[in-house]
Amino acid sequence: MPSQLIDAAPETVENCCAPLTTHVIDDQAATSLSRVFKALGDPSRVKLFSLIVASKDGEMCICDLTEPVGLSQPTVSHHMKLLVEAGLVTREQRGRWAYYQPTAAALTDATRTLVGA
Repeated sequence: MPSQLIDAAPETVENCCAPLTTHVIDDQAATSLSRVFKALGDPSRVKLFSLIVASKDGEMCICDLTEPVGLSQPTVSHHMKLLVEAGLVTREQRGRWAYYQPTAAALTDATRTLVGA
């Protein structure tokens, strides 16, 4: 049995060392993409983003985002700050309330950059 494993190794090495034929992103693009995907790396932020995208008005007030995710207002504000920094949503202050609008292009652009489309 051990000789079969040794005999198979050279063939495996040849197959794994094929030259890259797909798009490889540079360091700057990788840093930018990581912000977007890191922002979506938390289930609460994914849900918040989803709520805003699905909003019939195309925006949501911070006051309407706490109950659906079951988090306190300061925690939701922190999550929203990360989504804004990643470029996934924009923030507009109206009086004492902040309103968030989705920036769907950010996620689409990130995905296209990653897959080289």
